[in-house]
Amino acid sequence: MKIGVPKEIKTNENRVALVPAGAEALVAAGHSVLVETGAGNGSGFSDDDYTAVGAKIGPDAATVWGQSEMIMKVKEPIEREWPHMRKGQLIFTYFHFAADEQLTRAHLKQGPVCVAYETVELPSRELPLLTPMSEVAGRMAVQEGAKYLEKLYGGRGVLLGGVPGVAPAKVVILGGGIVGINAAKMAAGMGAKVTVLDLSLERLRYLSDVMPANVILIHSNRHNILEQIETADLVVGGVLIPGAKAPKLIRREDLKRMQPGAVIVDVAVDQGGCVETIKPTTHENPTYVVDGIIHYAVANMPGGVPRTSTLALTNATLPYALQLANKGWKQALRDNPALLKGLNMVEGNVTYEAVAQAFELPYREAAAFVA
Repeated sequence: MKIGVPKEIKTNENRVALVPAGAEALVAAGHSVLVETGAGNGSGFSDDDYTAVGAKIGPDAATVWGQSEMIMKVKEPIEREWPHMRKGQLIFTYFHFAADEQLTRAHLKQGPVCVAYETVELPSRELPLLTPMSEVAGRMAVQEGAKYLEKLYGGRGVLLGGVPGVAPAKVVILGGGIVGINAAKMAAGMGAKVTVLDLSLERLRYLSDVMPANVILIHSNRHNILEQIETADLVVGGVLIPGAKAPKLIRREDLKRMQPGAVIVDVAVDQGGCVETIKPTTHENPTYVVDGIIHYAVANMPGGVPRTSTLALTNATLPYALQLANKGWKQALRDNPALLKGLNMVEGNVTYEAVAQAFELPYREAAAFVA
């Protein structure tokens, strides 16, 4: 199969979908790999690193897209890339369709086959291709939140861990999944007072076994959320419903209950965010203020640490990419039910129910296209 790796062009996105070791594995399996020139630079991989393992370098995006049967990316194709897509071309990347109707309709019009990292799902309900970036984003959420609590950035002027004789900051984490547990580890490790809210009692019991003593676990409901955010210095939104829009757990009027200069970091922004006032931002302009509350909503947070993120992501995606390339997408999806759940679109048809529901579009079961 001809596999293309275009350079990511979303603002300050420095990750790359395939590291040289991955390209080497695909070439060894008999496939050709075409990498756009400079695609790996932001993650510390040069064009020479790719050519040394048998990949070829394409001079521009149009060449890579035009000559490839399968495209591997990190982020969803943005508007400048849409004309490059073609009917039946396989695209393997993060899409987050349910949060963006324009993106969804553009892909329906162009007709590629879209396998989304974020909805590949194991029988255990684990999302193996979302997990590594959720781990990075959860840890970064606390790192960035701690920075924006500084007075220089308009924050409350609070040190997350406090010092002897001075109470630490309070960190409230909405959701006890991969984002939540990693945010809690970081915040607790820095000495903060941490509260995690989650709907699942089973998850809360698990977290009670693995979290340190400075992490308090509370069942998530409207009353408890309001009670916790009133005294929070930092709120981390880590709620996820696979493939669907995130629920709005913090409303506009709730911000008035919070302490001025408190910070919200909404990691769920890719799926529309769990805060009503959230809107995507960039690494260049990461924050804005609503009712005295600092909002941080960078939609590609792991792009800020591209070396770590690229290595973590490609560790997870390469085995699936090899299956798609070795067998073709139909056979690969027939053989692997987890990968079948990643199929969001096929040639103008929506094959992931949550995406169809988000925009009231016709839905067809993914299995019908691989039978």
